[in-house]
Amino acid sequence: MHTIKGERITQAVAQLFIRANRELPPDVCAALAQAAQREESPLGRQMLASLVENARLARTEQMAICQDTGMAVVFVELGRELRVVGDLYEAINAGVAAGYREGYLRNSIVRHPLDRVNTGDNTPAVVHLLLTPGNKLKITAAPKGFGSENMGGIALLKPAQGRQGVVDFVTGVVSAAGANPCPPVIVGVGLGGTMEYAAFLAKRALLREVGAPAANPLDRELEVELEREVNKLGIGPQGFGGRVTAFAVHVESYPTHIAGLPVAVNLNCHAARHQEIVLEGEEE
Repeated sequence: MHTIKGERITQAVAQLFIRANRELPPDVCAALAQAAQREESPLGRQMLASLVENARLARTEQMAICQDTGMAVVFVELGRELRVVGDLYEAINAGVAAGYREGYLRNSIVRHPLDRVNTGDNTPAVVHLLLTPGNKLKITAAPKGFGSENMGGIALLKPAQGRQGVVDFVTGVVSAAGANPCPPVIVGVGLGGTMEYAAFLAKRALLREVGAPAANPLDRELEVELEREVNKLGIGPQGFGGRVTAFAVHVESYPTHIAGLPVAVNLNCHAARHQEIVLEGEEE
């Protein structure tokens, strides 16, 4: 058995959220550059150049990429042979609070959806925990701005609506979103499971390397079709029109009930922010 102290988790989470809000991952930077090459609209290319420059300034000047520094979403893969000394959730939330304070990041979380009182430290985080083999702890920090989060959607389709029903729903969500999620977007699609699990799959799909194909052949085929149809919408960079409305469409699927066809869409803006770290435990 190996152990890891809560203090290490707190320190790691704090730094992850600071970095995620200031430095776009290499695959996202590459997607921006590639989009600028294939975009035909002069105004669209101008917008993409501005986004590339914004990302560069945020990285070099160590400033937030966007004023909406997001709700803290944390994906945790915890090895079964690793014991956390202390409370995992408390350690994560302490890290979020420290990171947003030390990084001068905006506190955007309210304690209740109706009374709207700000918690003052951007906690609590949304934590997704998965148990895995081994003695390591993988933490992925994904601050999620609500300009894009608000534009998602979920549908419980009838099985008879099939593939075309999924395509129609996903393209309809992106079309209705228009410029609001700050395109080019990454479209995360969760297919199957139950209502809440489809939504989880859609969010997790956003963490995949931009454009990396799904493992399942049916999902890969659907990704190609959806990306083609989404980019036919002509929304373009920042909503000014053009070919590149989406960098990519990522589909994740799961078995479902014979009577259901759940589908969820979660959009990520051009600033697809996430950072990860793997921590090793110490032998007891």
